[in-house]
Amino acid sequence: MTKNNKSAFNRVLLKLSGESLQGSKGYGIDPQSIKSIAMQIKEVNNLGVDIAVVIGAGNIFRGIPNSKKEGIDRSTADYMGMLATVINGLALQDSLEKINVPTRVLTAIEMNELAESYIRRRAMRHLEKKRVIIFVAGTGNPYFTTDTAAALRAIEIGADAILKATKVDGVYTSDPMKNKKAKKIKSLSYMEFFEQELKVMDLTAVSLCMDNKLPIIVFDLLKKGNIKRVITGSKIGTVIK
Repeated sequence: MTKNNKSAFNRVLLKLSGESLQGSKGYGIDPQSIKSIAMQIKEVNNLGVDIAVVIGAGNIFRGIPNSKKEGIDRSTADYMGMLATVINGLALQDSLEKINVPTRVLTAIEMNELAESYIRRRAMRHLEKKRVIIFVAGTGNPYFTTDTAAALRAIEIGADAILKATKVDGVYTSDPMKNKKAKKIKSLSYMEFFEQELKVMDLTAVSLCMDNKLPIIVFDLLKKGNIKRVITGSKIGTVIK
């Protein structure tokens, strides 16, 4: 983790859930929610920090639940989820560019009319030019979550940390939405995460981070300004390292 006068990081990967875009609507994309996220990303961009984003698709389509519930073939369901991340990525790009943040969408599945195909060197060049990059379509393979895609891309671009944006202010001993006695954990090791069987992030993703010594910071996205607070070193959320 490299420090300068303004931020605790030089380059980060922000992992957003699809649900973060839906706001109070409960589905789809809420204009106010996506505008708020775009403004927070702009704050980080203005600090000179390189920022890449991976977005989930839970506001539109979830691969695993729909595979089990609707009887859709798992691979097909996962590909449908990947396409949903493209919709979210394009929406975020539109919102960012409306506030004058240069942005590029890079997709793991080729679709030249909509976005650039992911090539690591191309992604690095965009970051060097201080463009925000949005990775969509996961890893391009079924059976991998967007959490795993976030870990993979973060390692590839040499990010200092993954910022995992959630609905709660960190990792708890159990779901704080269901258990009022759940206790917040300020910091834990990768092995403690595995041993306690915490559900905040996919195990494959955490394993990748552990192998590459990439810290994960879990924090509350709903509180405006929290992305900047994490970037500038404020002790919020939970650190997994």
